[in-house]
Amino acid sequence: MGNVLGHLKPELIWNHFEEITKHPRPSKQEEKIVQYVLEFGKKLNLETSRDKFGNILIRKPATPGKENAKTIVLQGHLDMVCEKNRGVEFDFENDPINVYIDNGWVKAKGTTLGADNGIGVAAALSVLESTDLEHGPIEAIFTLDEETGLTGASNLKKGWLKGDILLNMDSEEEGVLYIGCAGGKNTQATFKFEPEKAPRNYSSLEIKVEGLQGGHSGLEIHTGRGNAIKILTRLLWSYSKENKLSLVKIEGGNKHNAIPREAYAVVLIPKDDEKSFKKFVAKYNDTVKAEFAAVEANLNVTAEKHEMPKEVMDAKTTKKLINALYALPHGVIKMSADIPNLVETSTNLATIKTEGRKVNIITSQRSSVASEITDITNMVTSVFELAGAKLEFGDGYPGWKPDVHSEVLRVVKSSYKDLYGKEPDIRAIHAGLECGIIKEKYPDMDMISFGPTMFGVHSPDERLEIAAVPKFWNLLVNILKNVPSKN
Repeated sequence: MGNVLGHLKPELIWNHFEEITKHPRPSKQEEKIVQYVLEFGKKLNLETSRDKFGNILIRKPATPGKENAKTIVLQGHLDMVCEKNRGVEFDFENDPINVYIDNGWVKAKGTTLGADNGIGVAAALSVLESTDLEHGPIEAIFTLDEETGLTGASNLKKGWLKGDILLNMDSEEEGVLYIGCAGGKNTQATFKFEPEKAPRNYSSLEIKVEGLQGGHSGLEIHTGRGNAIKILTRLLWSYSKENKLSLVKIEGGNKHNAIPREAYAVVLIPKDDEKSFKKFVAKYNDTVKAEFAAVEANLNVTAEKHEMPKEVMDAKTTKKLINALYALPHGVIKMSADIPNLVETSTNLATIKTEGRKVNIITSQRSSVASEITDITNMVTSVFELAGAKLEFGDGYPGWKPDVHSEVLRVVKSSYKDLYGKEPDIRAIHAGLECGIIKEKYPDMDMISFGPTMFGVHSPDERLEIAAVPKFWNLLVNILKNVPSKN
């Protein structure tokens, strides 16, 4: 199947992964990969079905002698985050991902790779196709639209799955086993403004904040990476406190679950102040580059001439908007007192977009404690309410409470130690996993999440470590072999 990755070992999983990258699969537009997986199951003469939402379930019987083993559910999501670098021409609805190998890593040219969760899906397909593995009954469930709200898992019907143990393969660090996850909720604010005629004798400039790492707003929120919208807002607030500035539009970020890498604003400045404004921006650039030097080596803030608009936002809304964005909390709010180095509660200022006479802002709140999701959501709400914004809230999703006495945890820990001579790292994750939703629907199902090492997910810097994939695969094979019997 593969022509770039097919020589890598184990060949089966790499071939499946490369084939997956050839099938477009943006969230909410997964039909092409859905058809591929459906045809795959049918070609193998395995029981293959699809629910009303579009999730796919493929069942494979136990190998001889393992009929009485507990049924394993292999679970992954079919969609991927579609991000590309500015200036890269790429159609995520039709183009295959352009994969390549770079010094021990698999990457994509200018876009997200989709190893989240393509490598987990590839592992499940490999188990379904394999004829030389030892395993009990298998159910492989492939969910849709995980990245934009976990809606595939949310729409799973109770009773469809019959399995006893769920192996979620949507984690991103080899040697780490996840036994819990955060719940979350989105808060969206809308500012309406009245357009005013652009003032005379003003210069139009575009302020750009670029070069940031971005990344997953749960997994990387503790790293201190810069938020492009917050950096841009700070500049606007600082300058407009003492100087005339009219805002035309403001844009930043692309995904609710990603730290924004880039942000832009078009502003009008009195022509006589243009030179001093550019000096202000240059000085500000030096300041923030120094502040973020350890984590954001490529951060850059610039101001360039822009086409003169006919209208600007009214001054009252501009002031409220900039004040709200500056006051809005972003980042880690609280660390866990129970699990070392675990972020317990956070919030992410994710996207801002000017559309017509509205500015729409999306923020994302997370916590492993339900009451703290409510608290941080209320904190964000209070800032927006003070500024007079209209608010909407997402339905949210539940967390997954860790169970240190889990039977599957014992099996996976033992398998890992047998294979690699050391104990795996046991953690909870500050991100939404489908385990939380599935656990709510199937409370008696035992669960664990694991996967190979990857970095930069949800950004064009996403990369998958080649050496971690065979270790991930060998662990999966060993777990299947050692699943306990039903009685």
